[in-house]
Amino acid sequence: MSENSLNISGDYRPLTVAERRLVQWMLENGSPEAKQFLPQLDMAEATSWRCPCGCASFNFAVAGHQAPPGMHIIADFLFGGNNEDECGIILFESQGLLSGLEVFGYAVDAPKSLPLPESLRSYDVNKPP
Repeated sequence: MSENSLNISGDYRPLTVAERRLVQWMLENGSPEAKQFLPQLDMAEATSWRCPCGCASFNFAVAGHQAPPGMHIIADFLFGGNNEDECGIILFESQGLLSGLEVFGYAVDAPKSLPLPESLRSYDVNKPP
């Protein structure tokens, strides 16, 4: 991974209201450890990094610091109407810092926009959200 892919330059922007709402929902409904990252959300910004495929994925800087390379998934959900357009979204951390949010398609291109929290569902059909 190059310095450009990590966005070492420090070009950050505030999270949008929609991004903040989505990440908060994912932290509140993700893995048991996800809730411990809620305080970081108040200090989180989005880096200028953009995925080369054009999807809505983005990386975080927390209090001006980006997480080191590597990822540990702390929340993952499905969205989309059926198997033909089913997509996924994951929230991950690295060494204790929120690191990134990624959207991807299973049988379709990765979404160019983020889903609404109320459209997310668990991979486990027996577990709500």
